[in-house]
Amino acid sequence: MREEYELEVLEQYDLEVKSTRKIRGAFFCDTDEGPVLLRETGMSEQRALFLYQVLNCLETDGNIKTDTPVHTKSGELTAAAPDGRRYMLKKWHYGRECDVRQESEAVQAARQLAVLHAGLSGEKVREIAADASAPVSPARDPLEEIRRHNRELKKVRRFIRGRAVKNEFEYLFLESFEKMYRTAEQTAARMEESGIPAFFRESVRGGQLLHGEYNYHNLLTDGDGIAVTNFEHMKTGIQVYDLYYFIRKVMEKYSWKLKTGQKLLEAYEDVRPLTQPEREYAGLMLAYPEKYWKTASGYYHSNKAWMPEKNREKLRLVLRQCEGKKEFLDQIFSIDI
Repeated sequence: MREEYELEVLEQYDLEVKSTRKIRGAFFCDTDEGPVLLRETGMSEQRALFLYQVLNCLETDGNIKTDTPVHTKSGELTAAAPDGRRYMLKKWHYGRECDVRQESEAVQAARQLAVLHAGLSGEKVREIAADASAPVSPARDPLEEIRRHNRELKKVRRFIRGRAVKNEFEYLFLESFEKMYRTAEQTAARMEESGIPAFFRESVRGGQLLHGEYNYHNLLTDGDGIAVTNFEHMKTGIQVYDLYYFIRKVMEKYSWKLKTGQKLLEAYEDVRPLTQPEREYAGLMLAYPEKYWKTASGYYHSNKAWMPEKNREKLRLVLRQCEGKKEFLDQIFSIDI
């Protein structure tokens, strides 16, 4: 029944649909105007308009492949199905997800991120973001976020200490806690002493946009460049959060291999050199033991009576990669924490 509703939604667009298929919670369609993707959305029409304006500007002025929303025949950017659900239709692209395990594709994606950031820093886009009515929220304050994570780490330790019978994951967490928490606290202290909190507030006030989820799931490659998709998490804040997030995700897969990290940063800076505050911010964000916190948080909010081997292996992997990460930060960002 739901598939029938989605087909009815497509009738609200001025497109000739040639074929459809389901892909990862969405409806992929071949049309006379090229590929499009239909997905359920909770986005307001105002937010959809903001998204359209930004992405259309990136496409037309920056020549960046994106997933710009498509208007219905009546000029709206979301469409209602008979059951009341709302959908958004977006331009899409042929190709596959970027494979960051292939170093060349990871490097290409880092370069494309710099192109995207240059586009998001363009005058027209910044005017759109600076509009008082623009429905765009700020990213989380990086220092406050780190402090929140540190409080949670201590909460997890208190909880585990209080357990009469401990499993392998819990013993490993307690054994590693002092070293990892010291790194977490030192990172917070360095960030507080730096100009990053003020830099963050300035970036928000200036309407500086960032993608918010720049990872391989949202990058499509067809051999002729990379299309950047799924801008639903777009926010204002320090733009190179995207670079930090992308580098961390890639480098975890490469065990913080120094040469790979250098190539990623060089590819980005070939297009858009980092300022000193941006470099310091990216380095300190990478220094924070995010994966350690995330693994601990996942444990704390899970069914602790049954701890999957996958979670134990994640924690072991984080600890094994510490030395490689330390060298990476020292050599590339001159950060010794």
